[in-house]
Amino acid sequence: MTRPRDTQSFSEPPLPLFAEARGLPLSRSAPQPSYLRDHRQRLRSRFMEGGADAMPDYELLEMVLFRAIPRQDVKPLARSLMDRFGDFNGVLSAPTARLREVVGVGEAVLVELKLVEAAAHRLARARIMHRQVISSWDALLDYCRTSMAHRQTEQFRVLFLDRKNILIADEEQARGTVDHVPVYPREVVKRALELNASALILVHNHPSGDPTPSDSDISMTGQIAAGCSALGIVLHDHIIVGKARELSLRAEGYLDSA
Repeated sequence: MTRPRDTQSFSEPPLPLFAEARGLPLSRSAPQPSYLRDHRQRLRSRFMEGGADAMPDYELLEMVLFRAIPRQDVKPLARSLMDRFGDFNGVLSAPTARLREVVGVGEAVLVELKLVEAAAHRLARARIMHRQVISSWDALLDYCRTSMAHRQTEQFRVLFLDRKNILIADEEQARGTVDHVPVYPREVVKRALELNASALILVHNHPSGDPTPSDSDISMTGQIAAGCSALGIVLHDHIIVGKARELSLRAEGYLDSA
């Protein structure tokens, strides 16, 4: 099938404590050493009393690993993961293939990490779905940050809104490489018509961490804005997600001049 021509791109040593690393089964009947039990209880108590803000990232990660490795010290694994991926969010969002490279990470650990990641995405999405997005802008940015900030390849998403600016659909339009994602303006506008959407918000990430728009980002935004305008669809904004911050093309003046 021939694709439309108007495509451009958005640019931009083993740990012997872990039975999983050696491929050995974990004994469910063996008693948990008292020092581990006491340590885990202290972390749980601190978490329940002070919440996540009372704990550094590596301790929060330890708690996630408790269920996967119930009777062994998970602190060395938590620190190995943090050293490899930077922070708690980086560990959760790391690709499965890269997580498997860390000694001590087996299927049980992968399931726990990806389960927590999925729960975070669902929760963030629930806070904006079927709600008035323009008046919930902080929640929208939280969702974009949670779902895209730590991706290692570019992703382009479109948020479709109705006449009351209620979010009716959130769809991934394309995935790319570390600095390139193909976007088809016709497909974006066509999908808006199919959904009977009255407005759009474009979102994509820069895996480099710097959300500064490239020339192709600005050019593509202008093409989509022109297509939307011709059909009476409003393009509210184009948000670029970096690792530490987000950038709004409208707030920066790029959208109006695109």
